[in-house]
Amino acid sequence: MESRTDLEAVSTEHLGQRLRELRTRSGKSLRAVARELGISASAVSQIERGTMRPSVSRLIAYVSAIGVPLAAVFDTPEEPRTDDAVPGFAIRRAWEVAPIELSGGVTFRRLSPVAAPDVEFFESTYPPSAISTAHGQFLKHEGYEVGTVTAGELTIEFESEVITLAKGDSITFPCSRPHIIGNRSDTVTAVATWLIVHR
Repeated sequence: MESRTDLEAVSTEHLGQRLRELRTRSGKSLRAVARELGISASAVSQIERGTMRPSVSRLIAYVSAIGVPLAAVFDTPEEPRTDDAVPGFAIRRAWEVAPIELSGGVTFRRLSPVAAPDVEFFESTYPPSAISTAHGQFLKHEGYEVGTVTAGELTIEFESEVITLAKGDSITFPCSRPHIIGNRSDTVTAVATWLIVHR
């Protein structure tokens, strides 16, 4: 039995394959997604081939462009959906959930045992000096975000202010409010749990 710390992150190649599969299912062309993201078709192709690791903001923009929740990236074809689960509860052990590593070493791990309608529950880990965007652009997406820092400190930068959250601090805001999440420490890793509610 593997512990959570022994579980390797999903490879960039596997992440790219999953994104390509989701895009194909959505019916959107590679060029259409590139236009929505404001990047070249070549860059989207590199993400889908696993030769370029997306940032947090690029991954969220990608899934938003194809109309799927972020949690869909973690699904596998054999995974039971919520409506197929045993009535009353679903369970998944920590060693069964591989994190996704994004650019800058940021990792996301789904905490909900199965995909849940209208709710996404994640843990994010930001190594020292990591930020959610590699391009300095503010991110906005659908839903309402609730986050709690469980280790270190995170900053949430909005267009007009910057909020620093220490261990135990929580924040909530509409995802449509442009934001950048980052760890300004040079030495301490920051960890937070996030609940994104879609209305």
